[in-house]
Amino acid sequence: MTNFDNVGVIDDDFAPAAAPARGKAREAAGAKVAVKGGKGLTIGIGVSAVVAVIGIVLWAMQLSGGMIQTAMRNLDSWGLYITMFMFFVGLSAGGLIISSVPKAFGIKGFGGISKVAVMTSIAATVGAIGFVMVDLGQPGRVWELFAYSNLGSPLMWDIIVLATYLILSCVYLWAQVQNEKGKVSHAALRVISVVALVCAVLVHSVTAWIFGLQQSHEMWHTALLAPWFVSSALVCGTGLVIVAVAALRASGYLKVDQANLVKLSKLLAVFLLVDLYFFGCDLLTEAFPAGSGAEVVAMLVSGPLAPFFWGEVVLSIVAVVLCVVPQLRTTPLMVVAGILAVAAIFCKRVQLLVGGFQIANIDMPAVMTQFTVTNWEGNLAQAYQGLVYWPTPLEFGVTLGVVALSFLVLFLGLKFLPLKPQDQE
Repeated sequence: MTNFDNVGVIDDDFAPAAAPARGKAREAAGAKVAVKGGKGLTIGIGVSAVVAVIGIVLWAMQLSGGMIQTAMRNLDSWGLYITMFMFFVGLSAGGLIISSVPKAFGIKGFGGISKVAVMTSIAATVGAIGFVMVDLGQPGRVWELFAYSNLGSPLMWDIIVLATYLILSCVYLWAQVQNEKGKVSHAALRVISVVALVCAVLVHSVTAWIFGLQQSHEMWHTALLAPWFVSSALVCGTGLVIVAVAALRASGYLKVDQANLVKLSKLLAVFLLVDLYFFGCDLLTEAFPAGSGAEVVAMLVSGPLAPFFWGEVVLSIVAVVLCVVPQLRTTPLMVVAGILAVAAIFCKRVQLLVGGFQIANIDMPAVMTQFTVTNWEGNLAQAYQGLVYWPTPLEFGVTLGVVALSFLVLFLGLKFLPLKPQDQE
């Protein structure tokens, strides 16, 4: 039998020789899952549940009064809900990638944080699906998506991939737990890791294609959008994992070496620089020919979306500095870097969605009257000139409820699932 004890590249979340012994000891002790986390997690679960219920009540109000209660209109048919959907898909994909890459390639991981990273991925995926549901004016008709599905539509691709992704994330988490008990082999776990990694890349690529394949929107129609989405997912997913792991270590839930947090912060810096490079390439391609793309760049750099554009750039640069300067790589500052990275990607999502609708792509003067738009004597672009989508209080409330639902799933997982490495239990 091969001895893996001295192999340096095996993932440090797994010790093949010790797994069967640990599994037998666990079974002898009753193999019961301990309730962990203490009062802090209990309070978090309670608060999240209350806010989620409030969000459900507000969603019911939205359903009863119609989508007219939101700020979405003809020009902005998608708003805060789809912005958050993109954002949460990125959080989920990034967390799963951070967990699956070490196991898929048989390299050292990040000190027992793998299962926590997968749990953050599951919670974010639940949130992403929740935002799609609240964006539907008639959620009772969701069955029609499957009864009359159009497999040629990127929207249908996303539904299929997202559902598969959620199921696969749960299977991957289960496989890691069983692997620690010696009931799932390391080879099988590696296969699942590879499949999970491919699915994580696909789920964000398909989300990007929903936008990028719409040639009628200048800002979205670029082949760079899918890799750009993946790089953004890596940024915000890594940032979220850093914040979660640091918080769990501070609470005593996990024991994580400082070296592993430093490795994560270095990865975050690389992902941020790649994401900024993609952003620069896209801006240069749009602005240099001095064509219609120059209008998009002007809107971002000095127009109504400039605060989000410069916010992304500044937040990303500050996060990179905090991650690459050795003297600044303390735990509090690495947490700050993770938060700044997540905030930078949120700014990117706002630019992408709102900016894609900001420049009118249709001109229908015949259907414009004083009862439909204010400046009804001009064309559509003139009618909406200077107007920028801003969510209503109802949209903010429903959004907060869905975010709380994600936190509720995460906190329940931390409290009741065996997410700690077995040597820390």
